Parts: sequence; C-alpha cells; structure tokens
Amino acid sequence: MAETRFIPSEYSNTLTSGVVAWQSPSNIALIKYWGKYGKQLPMNPSISFTLKNCNTKTSLSFEKIAKSASVDSKRFDFEVYLDGNREKSFEPKIQQFFERVEVYLPFLRNYKFKIETTNSFPHSSGIASSASGMSALALCLVDMEHRLRSATADELRSFTHHSLTASEIEKASFLARLGSGSACRSIQGPIIVWGEHSEIEESSNLFGTEYPFEVHKNFHNYQDTILLVDKGEKQVSSTLGHNLMIDHPFAEQRFQQAKDNLTKLISVLKNGDLPTFIKIVESEALSLHAMMMTSMPYFILMKPNTLEILDRIWKYREETDSKLCFTLDAGANVHLLYPEKEKESVVKFIDDELAMFCKNGEYLKDETGLGAKNLS
Repeated sequence: MAETRFIPSEYSNTLTSGVVAWQSPSNIALIKYWGKYGKQLPMNPSISFTLKNCNTKTSLSFEKIAKSASVDSKRFDFEVYLDGNREKSFEPKIQQFFERVEVYLPFLRNYKFKIETTNSFPHSSGIASSASGMSALALCLVDMEHRLRSATADELRSFTHHSLTASEIEKASFLARLGSGSACRSIQGPIIVWGEHSEIEESSNLFGTEYPFEVHKNFHNYQDTILLVDKGEKQVSSTLGHNLMIDHPFAEQRFQQAKDNLTKLISVLKNGDLPTFIKIVESEALSLHAMMMTSMPYFILMKPNTLEILDRIWKYREETDSKLCFTLDAGANVHLLYPEKEKESVVKFIDDELAMFCKNGEYLKDETGLGAKNLS
C-alpha cells in the first residue's frame, strides 16, 4: 500500500520536552467532494482556493512520560485548549485522530501533549474550523517528528525555525486528511487538488497536491467574502452527509459530474474565462446541496436568507456585468468569489444589499493565500 511510505523508521534523536506551533488556513472548494470510502478517501476529486485570513494557530507542547505510564492505556495523554480555555468537547475527535495516525507517528504514546488553538474567525461564526484546525495540528506533529528524526543538536536546544521537506509536507497533508478530509487541502496554496483525476498526473486520494498547471492572471489574489447567514451548529453533520452518499440514487452521476467539471475548470483557469468559471462553481455548489435534498433521509442546510442572497447576486450580475459568483459549503453561509479589481464595488453591494441577510450583519473578508506558516 502507498500509505506504508509514511510509516517512519526508528528516530535518531530524543526529545524530553518542547513546543512547536503552526498557523494553517481554511479553504473553499470550487469542485466539491461529497461522499467518501475507506479511511477518509474521496469518491470524487475536488479543487479549492486556499484562504489567507481565516486560519487557525495551534501550539503543541509536549513532555516525555515514563514508559510504564503509557502501557495498556487506551487514551492518549493530551488536553485541548481553545482561546485559553479547556475544551473537553474537542477531545473525542482528537482521540480518534490520534488512533488513526498512531501507526504513522509511533511516538504519540510516549508524550503528554497540551494542544492550544485559536481561530482568526469567531468560533460561533458558522465557518468550519476542522480544515484549518486539523491541518495545523498535523503540521505540528510532523514538525515534532522532523526534530526526532533529523534535527541538529543546536536546533534541539533552541527550537529555531526550520522548514519541512516536500515529503514531510506531503505527510502532513496525508495525516490532516485522516482528521478531516478537506484539511488535506489547507497545507499549501493557492490552488490545491485532492483526489485522483486522469488529467492531473500527480493527483492523489491520499493527500492534497498543488495545482500544477498555468493559472490566468484573472484568478490571482481572488477574493472570497463570507456572508455569515447562520452561526448555529448544523443539524446534520458533514460526516453523516458523506455517509448518505453510499446508497444515494444519484451518487455515480454526481461523482462523474465532479470529474467532468474539474476537466472543464483546467481550461478555464488557464484561459481566464470568468463566465464559464461562474457556471461551473455555482453549479457545483447547487449540486452539493441537491445531493443533500435527495438523500434518504433528506435534509436542507440552506436558509431562507441564503436563497435571498443568491437571487440578489444573480440580479446584480445581470445589471452590472459583474463577474461575482457564489459557492456554498455544507451549510447556510455564502462565499462570494470575485476578481480583485471588483473589490470596491462588490463590498459596496454587500453593504447595501446583502449584509442585511447576515446574522447581525456580519461577514468576513478573505482572499487566496499560500498555505500554512511555521510559528515555532
């Protein structure tokens, strides 16, 4: 199996204690993945813009424990803190993540961890933090492994900044995927592919890869303004939604549609064809929600204000010839995507016509970014 290459040999160094820290962004998919198999593997390929401002900063403090203390223990030794406060509700997900990745990070049971995390966006904003959070944690763990395997004596003493190798970045994406599928697309940027596609030679189901082809200047510094329509917890989790694709009557057609749309998008990203970009991206968003509405049990995550916003976007585009478009994740919030040159006019449109449909008038301004940063 290809996964075995991520299983390390023995480590040459010993760490008694220390701290590593990374900042990792969220991302927004243009071609959506919905439906998975095996261990967090996608049923269809996806492609995303890496964001810049919506990110998670995670600090991983570690301390070596006596071997006898970790023997026969089912639970890993860690605590999770969000914005300085112990967050026990996050810990079952981290426990599950550690169980999934232990074979690839065999040092996990030898240490006690303190995971401290904070988001640049409000925790209650309705923006999923799993992609940024799990990718930041995966990077911290790979960074720690880097020090166990190849750090110099000076680095071990001072924990100075260093870069991970290409293979280590790949491993971080691989591990992040086991925590949250879309997290594998948050390691690098600005455009990331996840899932095998016949026209993208290096694409993989195991991890995200940088988009390898030419990208037209129209898509440089692309803007993403996130309209916070609903800040509550989703009534149906993404995990459950993915599982409902297993017996979905339209599953195979949807997986083929995503593959075909990615093929079309390759040409669009090269030639800068914004009208076709709009058709593909909006169709993908609506197809994602169509799968939710036609599964069994069926469910709707869009809210009335979501639909009002979409209708006003279409009217605005018809009246102004703007290249503004929308996309949706598995929720009610709306991502407005548009070229940088339209920034001023679109923000005015948001303030004048769309903010009133957001919870407390709130929205987040973001744009494409280059991926994670080492904060150590």
